[in-house]
Amino acid sequence: MITNLAQGVTAFTSNVFLVSGERTVLVDAGANFDVVTPLRERVDDLEAVVVTHTHPDHVGNLAAVKDAFDVDAWGYDTAQEGIDHAIEDEGTVALGDHEYVALHTPGHKDDHLCFYAPDAEILFAGDLIFQNGGFGRTDLAEGDRATLIESVDRVVERVDPELAELHAGHGPSVTNEAYGHVELAARMARQT
Repeated sequence: MITNLAQGVTAFTSNVFLVSGERTVLVDAGANFDVVTPLRERVDDLEAVVVTHTHPDHVGNLAAVKDAFDVDAWGYDTAQEGIDHAIEDEGTVALGDHEYVALHTPGHKDDHLCFYAPDAEILFAGDLIFQNGGFGRTDLAEGDRATLIESVDRVVERVDPELAELHAGHGPSVTNEAYGHVELAARMARQT
């Protein structure tokens, strides 16, 4: 089960996905709100935090979550503050009841990862792809539009057209014709 703990939060934060099942994991920690309390209301134990990228709105609560649940954080680059273990491109990570493939997808930020479960057809897209063809900004440090387009194209080629769920770093999740939103992001990112 996937629950967005940031749903309804009005502070500037990323989405925070609690992925429950065989391995209970948090995807991104969010920022600027108390995420520990809603976590404690739902689970007694957390096995890990997996980070799509280390922009402050995704990791602001990371230290509090790590301290409260005595867990480590996994991300692409252990040189980034708070990241204890590296997930390599094409590496696998268990989230809930499924195995996800980590896809290194820079362009929004150099350490950006997307996570795709081919068997369940679920994609955690971080800030690479959003609902309705939205895509990550490239005007921040480490942002690069050409690189972002290459990353979106990689996701388009990798995920199955039967993609069931798209969970983005901001905005609503998509559970109906999710692949169309991924394809649209590839087209929209090419617009000037």
